[in-house]
Amino acid sequence: MSPTKVSRMPRILMLIVVILAALYLTLCAALFLFQRALIYYPRPSAIQTPESVLMLAVDDAQVQVSVRPHNGPKALIYFGGNAEDVSRNLPEFAQAFPDHAIYLLHYRGFGASSGSPSEEAIQRDAMTLFDKVYASHPQIAVVGRSLGSGVAVRLASQRPASSLILITPYNSLEDLAVRQFPWVPVRWLLQERFESWKYAAHITIPTLLIAAEHDEVIPRASTEQLYAHFAKGVATLRVIPGVGHNSISESPQYLTLLGAAL
Repeated sequence: MSPTKVSRMPRILMLIVVILAALYLTLCAALFLFQRALIYYPRPSAIQTPESVLMLAVDDAQVQVSVRPHNGPKALIYFGGNAEDVSRNLPEFAQAFPDHAIYLLHYRGFGASSGSPSEEAIQRDAMTLFDKVYASHPQIAVVGRSLGSGVAVRLASQRPASSLILITPYNSLEDLAVRQFPWVPVRWLLQERFESWKYAAHITIPTLLIAAEHDEVIPRASTEQLYAHFAKGVATLRVIPGVGHNSISESPQYLTLLGAAL
């Protein structure tokens, strides 16, 4: 090999390192800028009749709530997953829980809700909805599924809910993101953290955590970590056998467990 070729090799290697570093930094920047597009997948509302829709006015948006009105002290407020049309729960919930008024929040950008979703915006909307419902229904069960479990546990730590139900819950979204993208400095880049563990310790009302035996999205370890943050005697963990993250609501045990907790 000629001396000229030998002298070129370090330059080529350096160029390759610089290109790879630039690509990596570009990827990290893209994940930072577009992370909400990876978290939220807005869905239209399948059930949207005049009697089943409440438009909730918040600071800078109009948020759709699918409802089944009912007179009496009891109400259920539900927060769904990151790609869920919560209105599809309305028929089953209305039939399974006849003595509850039903309120299913469509996150910003979902259904007919205006605006764009973010952790803090969703939390403000959740508290606004709770305060409105509480004026007529003093016994409110707060229910959250998947992403919505983070909304629900934080809300229940800040408002006088009567019970809390968390379906396929996680310890924090940060933990899940680290697992999903181990080669990226997620802890520096992530804005939407949904740190459920931080609020669990402040919960004093009866709480039920429902896990799927074969959850392919949220590891059992994450649910168990969250469960460990509740004060002793406050929370109960139940595992529905033979189901996955998205099929858990198809199990006959699903509504049975919810009904028992209510």
